[in-house]
Amino acid sequence: MKNRIVLVGLASLAVICLVAAGGYFYFRSFSPDRDRYPVRGIDVSHHQGRIDWRRVAADDVAFAVIKATEGGDHIDDAFARNLEEARAAGLAVGAYHFFTFCRPGADQAKNFISVVPRDRPLLPPVVDIEFGGNCPQRPTPEQLSAELAAFLSPVEAAFGKPAIIYLTDEAARTYAGRITARPLWLRSLLQEPDRDDWVFWQYHNKGRVDGVEGDVDLNVLQGGPAVLNVLSAPLR
Repeated sequence: MKNRIVLVGLASLAVICLVAAGGYFYFRSFSPDRDRYPVRGIDVSHHQGRIDWRRVAADDVAFAVIKATEGGDHIDDAFARNLEEARAAGLAVGAYHFFTFCRPGADQAKNFISVVPRDRPLLPPVVDIEFGGNCPQRPTPEQLSAELAAFLSPVEAAFGKPAIIYLTDEAARTYAGRITARPLWLRSLLQEPDRDDWVFWQYHNKGRVDGVEGDVDLNVLQGGPAVLNVLSAPLR
């Protein structure tokens, strides 16, 4: 009887290990249908360290959105280098701002505008709305809309195109449809967003790309290369 219990226990453990391994490999290898979403991209910050952008470009990556600023005074110290090297490698490039709930939107706009150059084509500016890494304050949708408007108005005037709002799953549940309306970049890991009004979809937060050491966020564009060209083009 004891031997039978041991064997059943070992068999159960083996099944659990197989399921866990299967889940891990599914997570690591997940990728949206390439026929439907042919344009791939990454978003990065100084956390990715030194990036070999030519190797990135050769690994089926067409665009990169790079962290520029955070709050009212923080500048990502890898932004300028990443922007220049990604552009030189032939990628469509853009910049994003991490929006803190504890600084006025107007101050944050000044920070972003002062850092991101506007002399060459860029993807639309992105404002990142998420709870992780933010200050403890949780504004109401009305409060956030007011501060976002104070950020978006000068930023969009400076860059000549509507901004894109990035929302994590949690932020989307709290704010989507209740804050200033803009094109969306949605984070929905391992499953397609349950809405279709998005421009970018971040489908992985621990992806691997040649030229980047360690994990990196993976994204797709809704649309083909022509859409990417339109987003990158300066408005006339």
